[in-house]
Amino acid sequence: MAARIEDYALIGDMQTAALVSRDGAVDWLCLPRFDSPAVFAGLLGTDEHGFWRIGPAEPAPAAEAAAEQHDHAYALFEATDARRIPSGAAAPAPTADRRRYRGDSLILEQEWDTPHGSVRVIDFMPPRHLTEGVGNPTMVRVVEGISGRTRMRSALRMRFSYGRVVPWVHRVDDEHGPRTAAVAGPDSVWLDGESETYGRDLTTYADFTITAGERVAFTLTWQPSHLPPPERTDAEAALTATEEYWREWVAHCTYQGPYHEAVIRSLITLKALTYAPTGGIVAAPTTSLPEDIGGIRNWDYRYTWLRDAAITLSSLLRTGYREEARDWRDWLLRAVAGDPENLQIMYGIAGERELTETTLDWLPGYENSTPVRVGNGAATQLQLDVYGEAVEALHLAQLSGLAPNDHADLLQLRLIAYLEEHWREPDEGIWEIRGPRRHFVHSKVMAWVAVDRTVKLLETTGLDGPLDRWRKLRDDIHHDVCARGYDPDRNTFTQSYGSEELDAALLLIPQVGFLPPDDKRVVGTIEAIQRELLTPDGFVLRYPTSGSTEGVDGLPGDEGAFLACSFWLADDLALIGRVDEARALFEKLLAIRNDLGLLAEEWDPRHKRQVGNFPQAFSHVPLIDSALRLL
Repeated sequence: MAARIEDYALIGDMQTAALVSRDGAVDWLCLPRFDSPAVFAGLLGTDEHGFWRIGPAEPAPAAEAAAEQHDHAYALFEATDARRIPSGAAAPAPTADRRRYRGDSLILEQEWDTPHGSVRVIDFMPPRHLTEGVGNPTMVRVVEGISGRTRMRSALRMRFSYGRVVPWVHRVDDEHGPRTAAVAGPDSVWLDGESETYGRDLTTYADFTITAGERVAFTLTWQPSHLPPPERTDAEAALTATEEYWREWVAHCTYQGPYHEAVIRSLITLKALTYAPTGGIVAAPTTSLPEDIGGIRNWDYRYTWLRDAAITLSSLLRTGYREEARDWRDWLLRAVAGDPENLQIMYGIAGERELTETTLDWLPGYENSTPVRVGNGAATQLQLDVYGEAVEALHLAQLSGLAPNDHADLLQLRLIAYLEEHWREPDEGIWEIRGPRRHFVHSKVMAWVAVDRTVKLLETTGLDGPLDRWRKLRDDIHHDVCARGYDPDRNTFTQSYGSEELDAALLLIPQVGFLPPDDKRVVGTIEAIQRELLTPDGFVLRYPTSGSTEGVDGLPGDEGAFLACSFWLADDLALIGRVDEARALFEKLLAIRNDLGLLAEEWDPRHKRQVGNFPQAFSHVPLIDSALRLL
């Protein structure tokens, strides 16, 4: 059974990522990219769908003897529960007594205390440019004795294609010793270690004893199956290089405020969600972690949303990371290419446009939350707000002194030309509803942002464009929103034209400059959201959901409090002068991070736990923004 979402840790190499639970199990890893099929999919199923656990073990003597006699070379084994001690009674895997990241890095350290000694497992993925040769994706696990003598077990169950395909597992000998190879179709995964392995129950095991001061390393490397075996990874050298990489990267951070630890961990998480070869930023490294446990609100977030990436770029620029901002701008220009009229809300991490949504029926889902989806049908939706987010990102890049780019300026002009013709249309909005299109107020506000920033571009650079016409367009959109999206009786903006519902995205109205914070309509909207969209513990829902019936989003069921919206409320409270209240909410949000400083998409107020894909860029970005605002 998968762990609670907040009980996972993230490691990664800026091309893919793994989730590691407190019991030392890697329950999620896609190879070789974020959006590739998972080799370990136990997160969305059972142990049958793949995992790799390293931790303390006390097998029965009979099992230990059998293991010593078992032939290492094997191809197929009897199907059984993968996390059961071979030939012995079932035993739960012990959870770590302590865990942490090593300093400001993505190197995870977990420690167990046993009756016979204490042990540490160090997990990381070296950035691929640090390794020689082709830079294969590699996971490194180093077991280190702290005190006494501890019996350890590595249990590795590889399943390709999201747990569906059992690979051919066999032994390969070379001049450095035996290796374990798992091959299926185009993929191969190679296990190298300093302990003898054996096979049973469709699982590769290694049993060993670790003493104080001793270190035993294992590496798992992906390679296209048609190529020769990958080079072995020097685990210790990779650890040193990875630690140095993160130390140097963090040193560029310019934030010096009171929330330094939280900001740094969020920045590291955002960097981990960046696909290094292209600069694309995934919304999260997972798919189908539910927004409602047991429900159907399960989506694939392993793609680049223009909205998420644009706000991520904003946070990176404001904290000193210009290289990442430049890389994202280049990614945007390649993804949109010469077709801004067909701007998608999301793309693949290399700019792919086809993200066909399908379900994986063989996976039971996280805590039986089905369906499990890969791909995302929302890619074809019309969301007018993304034009505003993309243009705002380009505008901020210009203000931050990023080198001018003629293609970026041309793209911006063409985006506004499209908006000029289409801003009056209804759309699916920021929350990607799967019901009828509406005239969402937030979408219109962000269309205004796009035009406003482009007018400023023309005014400050002399770039050729219909300045007077677009000034009028800006005024027309503003008037339309204030006339049709505002309820004067309740003194609040509404979710959509003619609606009585509220929407937490309205909190962005003062933050993007549509109206000043002291405008009575802004204050009224903030207070209305506090009355109608707060959970009992003070966090913010995106909008009302309808339980068992379909609501505005076209989906049954409920969801948790959306963490980004809760940060937005803290920002707004600070903007209207209620700074103490803003700080209290911000610190309450920090308190629900897991012990490693990570946030999922939402918070379930009923069960007091994180829900949704994890970790989520759209939660960590507003954390950084709020910390900057509360300096």
